[in-house]
Formats: sequence, C-alpha cells, structure tokens
Amino acid sequence: MAKEFNDANFQTEVLSSDKLSVIDFWAEWCGPCRAIGPIVEEISLEWAGKVNVGKVNVDHNPQLSINYGITSIPAILFIKDGKVVDKLVGAQPKVNFVKKIEAHV
Repeated sequence: MAKEFNDANFQTEVLSSDKLSVIDFWAEWCGPCRAIGPIVEEISLEWAGKVNVGKVNVDHNPQLSINYGITSIPAILFIKDGKVVDKLVGAQPKVNFVKKIEAHV
C-alpha cells in the first residue's frame, strides 16, 4: 500500500530516503485524483522494496504543496536524493508512471 506522507514525516520518509520516491499530491474532492488512486496502489505493490510510493493530501498538508509549487492536482512528483527529478500532472495511464520510474531507478 502507498504510504501517507505529511508535513511531519516528509523529511525522513522522502527526502532522506535512498530510494526513488513517487509522491501523489491529491485531495478527496478531486475526481482525477480518485481515478489514479488504484494505479498508485498497484505501483506501490509492484515496486515494493525498490521505490518509495506515497500520497500527500493537499488539504491536510498545505505547506508541502506550497514548498513544491503544486497548483494542479493530481500532481505526481518523482524525488531522488532529496530533489525533484521528474513529475506528472493530471490523470495519467499507468505506463507513464512506469516509464518515469524506470528512467530514475
């Protein structure tokens, strides 16, 4: 299952991780966010142990959204060694997630 990242654990769980992190910035009221939710869960299972996969609820963690310039959701950031190395914005097919992951693992 995808982890729940928040203001309190983002530094240790994402920025200090030695793995690529895939972070889905989402909200409960966002239809496209709900549409890609199952894809994020599949990726978390398929890449378990290799990639750090999680979600950030933008309504509950506004500071993270501000820090990363999130203005549209869903926004998926790919973070490695504490830096954003790639991103996807809007609902995307699973193949787009996999291409980005494979490029940075």
